[in-house]
Amino acid sequence: MTFQTSDAVAAAAARGPLRRRLLGLLPAALAAFGARRATAAPARTVRVLTAYPDEVLAAFEAGFEQANPGLHVQWIWRMPHDALPWLSEPGQHGVDVYWSASPRTYAALKQRGAFRKLGIDDAALPASIGRTRIADPDGYFRATEVAGYGWAYDDAALRRLGVAVPRDWPELADPALAGRIALPIPARVGFAPVMVDLVLQAWGWERGWALWSEIAGNARLVDRGATFITDEVGEGRAALGLTIDFFAASAVARGAGIGFGYPLHNGINPGAIAITAGAPDPAAAEAFARFVLSAEGQAILARPAIRKLPVRPEVYRTAAAGSFNPFAAAEAGGMDYDNDLGRPRLGLVAALFQHWLVEGHDELVALWRRVHAAEAAGRDVAAARAALETPPAAAGVADDAALRRAFEQIEGGDAHGPRAVIDGWRDATRAARARAAALVEAAGG
Repeated sequence: MTFQTSDAVAAAAARGPLRRRLLGLLPAALAAFGARRATAAPARTVRVLTAYPDEVLAAFEAGFEQANPGLHVQWIWRMPHDALPWLSEPGQHGVDVYWSASPRTYAALKQRGAFRKLGIDDAALPASIGRTRIADPDGYFRATEVAGYGWAYDDAALRRLGVAVPRDWPELADPALAGRIALPIPARVGFAPVMVDLVLQAWGWERGWALWSEIAGNARLVDRGATFITDEVGEGRAALGLTIDFFAASAVARGAGIGFGYPLHNGINPGAIAITAGAPDPAAAEAFARFVLSAEGQAILARPAIRKLPVRPEVYRTAAAGSFNPFAAAEAGGMDYDNDLGRPRLGLVAALFQHWLVEGHDELVALWRRVHAAEAAGRDVAAARAALETPPAAAGVADDAALRRAFEQIEGGDAHGPRAVIDGWRDATRAARARAAALVEAAGG
């Protein structure tokens, strides 16, 4: 398997199992192989920029090259926040295909003219799952797989806390879970802004943010690169961690003793494929995209060692019992997240979460503990609760197109935005927390 992580696209890297097996051939066989290669046409290379893990890439390389003799895959690994500037440069570093799970990066690259139309027959593939669009309406990219949101959990730890596996987001506000939830920081972890926004869409701006404030008050924050959410749960530091199903499935495949629960109100994070505008070999790029979206390619995604959710509904007919089916969940009304509505405001949502709930998080945790204790003692602290639940930005802020643009964020990048707006949020947060503390104190809490 040719795999590349440096900026030198032409440099060959480690060879995978398909190549290494040739080393076991007898010298005579190698000589015969070399003679045949001397007269055969040279293999064409399709260069694929991706952030998928090795087990996914190895399986697709083997399947694609077997189905397409004469074509070879070269992998170039980049995280989404690096892929955006890289594919925006002239020449696009010789990349043919971009294949990754980063909806905002695809939208930004399309806007910059970085893609050509896929040009493949996708009439048999769905354009959406529930209210979440998984295919670009203009034909520049489409999802090859999706990931569902939810929580990894330690069943024994939850039982010790006297808590059932949560069925939906409001149950994460249970005071019994205080300090036992691992929560990724949305401004720092690529999949997390959609997770926040799907709650806002399901419950509305005010009630949705109230839920997130209380959940954050129960949580331990996890930054990008610090640890994996699944490790927090599997190693006992948390009873429950918010994540996407693929990460949990990968942890289980490595032996982690955790479960995964899907909420009743859910959304999906699509992983898409696109052909670059400057693809050196568009025909080879189309062949790769066609294979990934084919029945054969989609079946690879459903393998137990990979455990991704394919976008071909028919693949689920042969799925293992108990497997999650996003199409069935959508039919039951559990996939109502509108990504077209959410995408323009994700940067703003992540920034608001950062400056309201992440900054001064220890203070927030302490205040929620006091409110919960006062409520358990029968004291009236409704006003203090309201002070902690009310976001420092009214619902209309999400409809302000200029402000949304000002908070645009590369996926997985740092929260940023207009200083005056952020300072206003911080001032309102300090005042609200001081008011909440005084109200709890006055109530004897």
